[in-house]
Amino acid sequence: MTNPCRRHFQRVTAAVAAAAVAGPAMTMEGSTVYELHLAKLQQDYLRLKQVQSTEGKAELKKQLLPEYVPYVEGVLAGGKGAQDQVLTTLMVWRMDAGDFAGALDIAEYVIQHALLMPDRFERTTGTIVAEEIAEVALKAQKAGGTFDVDLLLRTEQIAGEEDMPDQAKAKLHLALGKAFAEMVSDDDTSESKVAALCHLESSKKYLSRAIELNTNCGGKKDLERVERLLKKYAAPAAN
Repeated sequence: MTNPCRRHFQRVTAAVAAAAVAGPAMTMEGSTVYELHLAKLQQDYLRLKQVQSTEGKAELKKQLLPEYVPYVEGVLAGGKGAQDQVLTTLMVWRMDAGDFAGALDIAEYVIQHALLMPDRFERTTGTIVAEEIAEVALKAQKAGGTFDVDLLLRTEQIAGEEDMPDQAKAKLHLALGKAFAEMVSDDDTSESKVAALCHLESSKKYLSRAIELNTNCGGKKDLERVERLLKKYAAPAAN
C-alpha cells in the first residue's frame, strides 16, 4: 500500500463506484471495489477474533487500517450516501485504534446520509460515536490526563443532535465539561481572566447539562469546583 499510483487508483475507483449509487435505500453491494474491500474486511475480522486482548486487537487494527485509507478517501469524496458496511465498520475500528479524527471524518458522512450500522452493532451511529469517544476522554481525565477538547466539540457537532439514550449524551457533556474545567487553574496567577471565565462558563454549561441528563453521571463535584472558580475569577472583574 506504499505505492502512490496504486493508492491513487484505489481512491479514484472507490470515488467513482460510490458516486454511481445514491441514497440510503441503495447499497454498494455489487461494486467490484466494494466487494473486494468487504472480503478483505471479513478476513481481517477473522484475524481479530483470534486475538483475545483488547489492547492487542487495537494494535492489530492500527496495522490494518492504513490499507483501507484509499477506499475511505474515495467514498468520502465521491459518495452519495449508499449503504456501505465497509465504511461503517472502519469508523468503529478507527475509534478502537485511537484515530478519533479519522473516525469523525467517516461519522460525519455516515450520519449525514443516515447510513445503517451492521447488525452486530446494537447501538445507533450517533450513540456509538458520542459514547465511545466520551468514554475514552473520561478515562483519560480520571487518570489525571487530558483529552483534546476540539475532538470533543467536533463529536458534539456531528453526533450531539442524534437520538440516543440520555446516559450516552450525558457522558459527552460530562467529558466536555471536564475538558473546559481543566483549562483553568485553581491558582489565580497570570492566567487571562477573560479566557478563564470563558472556559469556566463553557464547563458549567456542559456539566449542568450532563447532570440534568443523568443525575448520577459523576459531575457534581466538578460543577461545585467550577462554580467556586467562577466566583473567584469574576470577583476581580467586578471590582
